[in-house]
Amino acid sequence: MNDVLFAFSLTLIAGLATGIGGLVALFSKATNKRFLSVCLSFSAGVMIYIAFAEIFLEAHEALEYAYGDGVGYLILTVAFFVGIGLMALVDRFLPHDDEIEELLEDIPQEELAARNEKRELKRTGVSSTIAIAIHNFPEGLITFLAAMHDPIMGIGIAIAIVIHNIPEGIAVSAPIYHATGSKRKAFLACAGAGLTEPLGALVAWLLLRNVLADIEGALGMVFAAVAGVMVYVAIHQLLPTAQKYGKHHLVMRWLFAGMGVMAVSLVILEFFK
Repeated sequence: MNDVLFAFSLTLIAGLATGIGGLVALFSKATNKRFLSVCLSFSAGVMIYIAFAEIFLEAHEALEYAYGDGVGYLILTVAFFVGIGLMALVDRFLPHDDEIEELLEDIPQEELAARNEKRELKRTGVSSTIAIAIHNFPEGLITFLAAMHDPIMGIGIAIAIVIHNIPEGIAVSAPIYHATGSKRKAFLACAGAGLTEPLGALVAWLLLRNVLADIEGALGMVFAAVAGVMVYVAIHQLLPTAQKYGKHHLVMRWLFAGMGVMAVSLVILEFFK
């Protein structure tokens, strides 16, 4: 029971980070492009490192244990690219960068007063909220399953998601705040999007109790797909957006900083196993 509560707690913390991002956007300059570039670059570094150095290796170990060396590695490879493919498919039906980018423009206050401008910003904020809520659901499922399998890996994934969710919260709250003038509405939108993470954890718990029999093999496939999802998000979404709003050397510096911080944190966590 303690393991379940610990796993739920991790997903709740990860989900609340979206709200933290919303607060950052409300109490700092929302159009600070350098700040957003740093957040996205750092997050990409964290996600790439943990995908290959932790999640992929754990998936490899679980699948080889369940199915043997050859078949296990084949399933690992297929599941990794299935994760990339699924994320690419989802990406076709979600709001894209051209909608998110609108919140980063230095829009004068007098233009925001116009009704059509406010309507467009509100639409962007609502679209971003829906997209991020959908995106957060599988993150909660992933974090819960990882924490139940290996608490240290669950903590690592939760850290990566927390860092990733902060700029997502900015993407939700900034346009809603500028469109409505209400900090309360902007923050509630962030909180609602973040709460789909513990909802994903609840679904994962139900799967563990009632559906999944071959837990080792199932977790291995999920983790391999998750590694693919993280690599896709980092390379296809985070880095290109960071590159638009920050200079190349800034992006690379914070990309490797994210990898370094994640590497050090994983090494430290190893001593607590």
